[in-house]
Amino acid sequence: MQLATASLTDRGGRQGNEDSLGQWASERLYYCVLADGAGGHGGGDTASAIVVDTVLADLRYLTVSELPPTGQRLVSALAHANDNIVEEQARGGASLKDMRSTAVLLAIDCARRTAAWAHCGDSRLYCFRGGNLCAQTRDHSMVQEMVDARLLSPEAARHHPRRNVLLAALGTRGELHITGSDGTFDLLDRDAFLLCSDGLWEYVDETYMRDALHQASTPDAWLGALAAQVRVTAARNHDNLSAMAVWIVDANDDTQATLLQVSRAPS
Repeated sequence: MQLATASLTDRGGRQGNEDSLGQWASERLYYCVLADGAGGHGGGDTASAIVVDTVLADLRYLTVSELPPTGQRLVSALAHANDNIVEEQARGGASLKDMRSTAVLLAIDCARRTAAWAHCGDSRLYCFRGGNLCAQTRDHSMVQEMVDARLLSPEAARHHPRRNVLLAALGTRGELHITGSDGTFDLLDRDAFLLCSDGLWEYVDETYMRDALHQASTPDAWLGALAAQVRVTAARNHDNLSAMAVWIVDANDDTQATLLQVSRAPS
């Protein structure tokens, strides 16, 4: 099984970049994680880096009984990251005591041809199949609750004045809402995943994502088109923007994308 991947991160109109990205692959497994930190004074970038480091370390040595990775197992990895952020808040003094991070995580088992994902906050995962959106995470935010109650349209939610009010973020003591996909998701050739921070999806709707995917020959070209759209439409002081793209490559596809080779292991 072959994967083609790409990633980008940009500080946008801000002085610093508090987003973090990471990926890891073995002969059988592939993980990627995107985290969007908040807290200022070094706190946001510290929190997001803790998320990436913790999650990848947590999932690197799964036992046979934990394969294929499920959404619930990924929830556990993000909960571990939450604990590590809380510990660092206590050790890091005033500059780190309020740090938080959203996160979204994707795991692919290439032997079983399955995927799973989990998220906390408003960093998102999208999956496109046959060129159309077939799966999307649901934000843990006030405006998402308003959309669910049909008090607000999804498009209006992108620019609502309370859009940044989150109902969950890593770095929280006590009860925390982390959502995982239900079990595992069977993969097909040419499925395309997009993980992104709110600094991207706020300015790029799902129709544009789909249309840009249709026109892109590589994951890198897809992300480049999405980032270009942000730069055209966003205010000058817009947020950091980060994204990761993962394509399930058809063996007969002659794409020029750089392939991440993942061997099929015994089931």
